[in-house]
Amino acid sequence: MASRTASKDIITLRGSAAIVSEFFGYAANSILYNRGVYPEESFAKVKKYGLPMLLTQDEGVKAFLTDITSQLSEWLEAGKLQRIVLVIMSKATNEALERWNFSIETDREVVDKGVIKEKSDKEIMREIQAIMRQVASSITYLPCLDEPCVFDVLAYTDKDVDAPCTWIESDARLISNPQMVKLHSFDTKIHKVDTLVSYKNDEWDEEE
Repeated sequence: MASRTASKDIITLRGSAAIVSEFFGYAANSILYNRGVYPEESFAKVKKYGLPMLLTQDEGVKAFLTDITSQLSEWLEAGKLQRIVLVIMSKATNEALERWNFSIETDREVVDKGVIKEKSDKEIMREIQAIMRQVASSITYLPCLDEPCVFDVLAYTDKDVDAPCTWIESDARLISNPQMVKLHSFDTKIHKVDTLVSYKNDEWDEEE
């Protein structure tokens, strides 16, 4: 009689860092597309995580996100990254309108002792799929951004990290009295990523 066991995939620190940084790249593209920060026609459709995803074809934005994900991977592998925030701001006033917050918990035992964890790729993909679906449906729970917008990425690291010269100290670009929506999380067993979007209250609704 044949016996079957659920197959698990070995996850290394480097592999987990690659998964999380790649996730952020795709999530950022999806946010920029679904929130209308860049024109619809400037994105191309690809398949990732078993879902149709959209990637910017704007060379400047592509280079910016590639540089960011590369640096994030390095910090993740060192266990130094605590949080990534994608901020959408008014182009005219620079006021923060939305903050997409990705909080990261790192298994210190893996970083300090090189312990290897196990989790199936399919399970991780299903968890990421759930987040991407929520991002894609964000138009249903977030107010319309009815003005030209720009974005920036903030990285919160341990204090002893030396940031490259392309990264500069920034204020937190906080939103006063924000509304918040907690999204799904995913866990590689080495890095756990919790997702939360906060946004500016609609003043018209407040007057109701």
